[in-house]
Parts: sequence; structure tokens; C-alpha cells
Amino acid sequence: MEFSWLNLAIILFLVAGVLLGSLPLIGARLLAPRSRAKDLDLPYECGIPPHGSAHVRFGINYYFYALLFLAFDVDVLYLFPVAAFYPNSPGWAIFWELMIFIGILALAVVYFWRKGVFTWPRKISF
Repeated sequence: MEFSWLNLAIILFLVAGVLLGSLPLIGARLLAPRSRAKDLDLPYECGIPPHGSAHVRFGINYYFYALLFLAFDVDVLYLFPVAAFYPNSPGWAIFWELMIFIGILALAVVYFWRKGVFTWPRKISF
């Protein structure tokens, strides 16, 4: 194997990257003041003592809404490339493909609506 200037440059940049990444960590460890106040172990350091546990149980409806939002958000992201290509598309093929895609999304909304996912309970207990 022949050692060239390119190999030396790669090694130097690797060493420089490791040094530049580790120097702030080492400097902070050496120069930062060390204090162990009991407030540092609190979940939120806002100056107000917390009431109760930091682990609050949320209702399952929050997670349903989050999953629905992610699913439809990702699906709508597929519409942007279609909208960008649509003016240059030949014929009606893209239009009908888009209508099928939006129809499937509409059927999913109707399905979730019929299952009662969009109805929020009156009282949410934690």
C-alpha cells in the first residue's frame, strides 16, 4: 500500500475533527462550576416546586390523534410531488391516480369516524 498526501490529509482531518469535537466537552468538564443543589434533580428547573409525580398518564385518545395525524401528514406529503408534476403531465392518468389516492384517504377518514375515534370522551382521567 502506498501512503500518499491524500491519506495524510484524511488522517489529519480525522484527528482535527475528533479534537474539535472533544475539546469543548473536556473544557466544560474542567472549567464548569460543580454544585450539587437538590433542585437540579427536579424534572423542571423553573423555580417552582412540582406537585405530584412527573410521570403523568395520558388518555389513549391523545395517542390515537397523534397516530392519525402522522398517517395523514405523511399521506399528504405524497401530494406535493404530484402537484408539482401535474401541470406537465400528459393525459388524465395522473388525475385519476390522484383521485384514487384521495378516495382511499377519504375512506380511511370515514372508517375512523364510524369507529368513533374522533369522538372525545367527556372526562379524561389521569
